[in-house]
Amino acid sequence: MSDLDPTGIIRIARAGASGDEPAEPLNLGHRVRELRKERGWTLEQAAGQAGLARSTLSKIENGQMSPTYEALKKLAEGLAISVPQLFTPPSRPQVSGRMAVTKAGEGLAHATATYEHRLLAAALRVKQMLPYTARIRARSVDEFDGWVRHDGEEFLFVLTGVVRLYSEFYEPVDLRRGDSAYYDASMGHNVISLSPEDATILWVTSLT
Repeated sequence: MSDLDPTGIIRIARAGASGDEPAEPLNLGHRVRELRKERGWTLEQAAGQAGLARSTLSKIENGQMSPTYEALKKLAEGLAISVPQLFTPPSRPQVSGRMAVTKAGEGLAHATATYEHRLLAAALRVKQMLPYTARIRARSVDEFDGWVRHDGEEFLFVLTGVVRLYSEFYEPVDLRRGDSAYYDASMGHNVISLSPEDATILWVTSLT
């Protein structure tokens, strides 16, 4: 285990999640067909909405002709979008098929003076959320060097014991097994254990 400040693992994970992948060239015909099908329109319906001939729209979708700017304007108006949106790549498919399983006791461990983190789903380097468990060693906020704060939002779920969640703009709140909290992580926050033993929690931090 290595010593990191409480936000260290979040900075490392966020850096891994921020790598830009090269964009693929956009195929206008495929993009137009995709937008049409998203609306459940036939070629005839879409052509009618855009004020174009069905044959013209078919040729555009199949890459058999390059539309004039006037045709692009008509297409955009018919689809109720702006012309630049015709050239904007679609969002990534929601179903990516990725999965990572972390068995009990597994995960990458990182210890600090106040928390002992265990990173979950560590095999997925690029991800939108950082899930990890934490054993809460701290018994007093005096053990922290000021507030913990970082970008994003955070979800906390108590697994065992009782914790006290301190936050910059709210009164401290005690949370027991099964209790949870969702908060803006840029707001200062600290968690201590009120149990004789170290409490354990699940944390999920957004990385975007």
